[in-house]
Amino acid sequence: MKLIVEKTERLEGEITIPSSKSHTIRAVIIASLAEGASKIIKALKSEDTTAVVNACSALGAKIDTSNDDVWIIEGFGHKPKNPQTTLDMANSGTSSRLITGIVAALCDSEVELDGDESLRTRPFQPLLNSFNDLGAEALSINNDGCCPVQIKGRMTGGSTKITGITSQYVSSLLLACPLLEKDSQINVIEPNEIPYIRLTLKWLDEQGIRYEASDDFTQFIVYGNQRYKAFEKRIPADWSSAAFPIIGAAITDSNVLIKGLEISDVQGDKAIIEYLQKMQADISIEEAGIRIKGRPLQGIALDLNNTPDALPALAVLGCFADGATSLENVEHARIKETDRITIMKRELSRLNADISESEDGLVIHKSELKANDVEGHHDHRIVMALSLAGLIANGKTKITTAEAIEVTYPDYVESMKSLGAKMEVS
Repeated sequence: MKLIVEKTERLEGEITIPSSKSHTIRAVIIASLAEGASKIIKALKSEDTTAVVNACSALGAKIDTSNDDVWIIEGFGHKPKNPQTTLDMANSGTSSRLITGIVAALCDSEVELDGDESLRTRPFQPLLNSFNDLGAEALSINNDGCCPVQIKGRMTGGSTKITGITSQYVSSLLLACPLLEKDSQINVIEPNEIPYIRLTLKWLDEQGIRYEASDDFTQFIVYGNQRYKAFEKRIPADWSSAAFPIIGAAITDSNVLIKGLEISDVQGDKAIIEYLQKMQADISIEEAGIRIKGRPLQGIALDLNNTPDALPALAVLGCFADGATSLENVEHARIKETDRITIMKRELSRLNADISESEDGLVIHKSELKANDVEGHHDHRIVMALSLAGLIANGKTKITTAEAIEVTYPDYVESMKSLGAKMEVS
């Protein structure tokens, strides 16, 4: 599908942001590991969360998602069943890495996990090495360090060292190690995306899971022989998704209220408010939500180590801001669904952006964007970011692979159109 976007002078109104993908995936996994029935209120139904639901169902959880407001999950506890086929994790890096940890912790039989073409490019080897350190047998079937992967045998505990280039490696081990027979020590080399590690630890805290963590998150001790318990929890809104309409309002002559977000939540991408304030945006926190009014912005340098998912949208923001906007310390944005640094440089250049690429980020100067045909690269955040560029580009911008939006924000186009954005899917 293609997303067609025309220049839009003004956005006005209010929208509610969908629930968090990161929270939903962890909720489904923990509920599946619990004994008894859990209720997940306002879970996100998207392609990524469907992947984790399908995987947990294949492992024996009884999951009812027929009611959009409340999902009911009867967990398999410590006794998953042997899946009859390869677990298809689709395009979900988070789901695939977290589920492999559960498989390596609990499954006696040989289990294979795979995904789509994009997932097959995302590195798994450091996590597989840690599973082996802790007693399992884990390998990349094509010997390229990526999916498809095979897990057999079970981890028992011990010590492992792992790169922190992606927080998903750390979160996978943190969720799995409480299930092991013995205690585990996890040493993390240069942890990135620390807010996502905090998010996982918040779930562990709510579950009463015992662990110790160093202040800099470079070492964890996780005690074995623990169990997860059934729970009832409402999923907060997704700050990563909210970044797109927030920035859309900031770069147009707009007055928009964004509802559903929780300032107190641990999601790292709530830093978007701080980023915009530093760039002199008119953004305020009201009782009803976050209000954004469009006005001129000033380019600055932003350290995105904790918020790599914000890079595509912020690259577009840089085209609107006076002077230069530098997005720094975010080399790990290269190992998401795409190399988002290279892709945003390439596609925004097609729209006449003055943008350059460094090893760990981008530098963008204020640019008069001109509409063109651009590629979405099957990456939901690339597609949505380019749609924001289309709002301020002269003419009609056409973006390929618009179906990728379904991964995290299925109602994105309709939400933006309700604010007055000129967008259509064809």
